[in-house]
Amino acid sequence: MTHLPASEDKDDVSTEPAKARVLMCPPTAYALRYEINPWMSLSNTPDVALAARQWDALHHVLAEDVGASIALIPQAPDAPDMVFTANAGLTRGPFALLANFRHRERQVEEPHFRAWFEANGYKVWTLPPSCKFEGEGDALFAGEILLAGYLKRSDIAGHGRISDMFGVPVLSLELVDDRWYHLDTCCFPLTADTLVYYPGAFDPYARQVLESNFHTIEVRVEEALRFACNAVVIGNNVVLPSGCPHLTADLQARGVTVWPVELSEFLKAGGAAKCLTLFLR
Repeated sequence: MTHLPASEDKDDVSTEPAKARVLMCPPTAYALRYEINPWMSLSNTPDVALAARQWDALHHVLAEDVGASIALIPQAPDAPDMVFTANAGLTRGPFALLANFRHRERQVEEPHFRAWFEANGYKVWTLPPSCKFEGEGDALFAGEILLAGYLKRSDIAGHGRISDMFGVPVLSLELVDDRWYHLDTCCFPLTADTLVYYPGAFDPYARQVLESNFHTIEVRVEEALRFACNAVVIGNNVVLPSGCPHLTADLQARGVTVWPVELSEFLKAGGAAKCLTLFLR
């Protein structure tokens, strides 16, 4: 395991750039071929042509309306969930901590993401094989604090190592409902001190931690089930799945510009806007 040298804390680990850069994967091989979360059902498979149009709409909103710079990775034919790039790892400065997927069905993605990170100049870190970690799916920066989910897909044993690697404090948050199996399905930092979240996804102590450290905006269960929390935040813009009017109104009341995008075919696999994007910090 490589640790971030103390002398590089200020120079090599940057804050969010003025123009956000994200990694996306065009859904050329997207499909539902197995069931590894409660949203997946082989009896309710996505319309892949519609999924491609929805992905294009998300790409357009991010690139044209929000102004993000988007890098692309081609989808491997044997990796139907590779479109969910948020799970590929966690990046900061010149470093990328590669995912170590819990399910073998997704482990096929790891060499493809490693190759992309290395080809694009990142120094790739990994956790021990026994320590599962699923990237930004379970690790979200709120300013200089890293929120880290565990129990369903990622292991709490990795949190201390991640804190040491990136030189940031980590708040460990236990997820208790299988429907919200990744942290990014049930919360997102709106700013460094304001968090949007669905309380029912967390154990009581995690809820206490979040309420003690952040101003919070609670999401209703019906909108949490629409993956309202699986949102991409860039500046004063929030891109989220359509069908979440209450959260949209709450955000707009705070002066936030909200961009709803229909992502029904990705919800069938348990993902939405944030799952389809990985921040390249």
